[in-house]
Amino acid sequence: MRILTLALLAATAAAPALAADRCDVPQHKWRSADDLKSALTGKGWDVRNIKKEDGCYEVYAKNGAGKRVELLFDPATLEPVGTGSDD
Repeated sequence: MRILTLALLAATAAAPALAADRCDVPQHKWRSADDLKSALTGKGWDVRNIKKEDGCYEVYAKNGAGKRVELLFDPATLEPVGTGSDD
């Protein structure tokens, strides 16, 4: 039980560092949230909200299949880099 507790504590402590490493882009290289919204809308997504989170754009939307998604996107490339849950 103690090993499991230590493992959970280690994983929790590392999570913020992992999230920050996903999007290490200087602010002047960021594309606009409107660019991201347009790209996703063009793929049939219904974008509900876009916010800045850990240096990434965090998108709350329904994808083209109607499934709710919460994804992080690189602000320079607008490519997905993971989920908002620090997967």
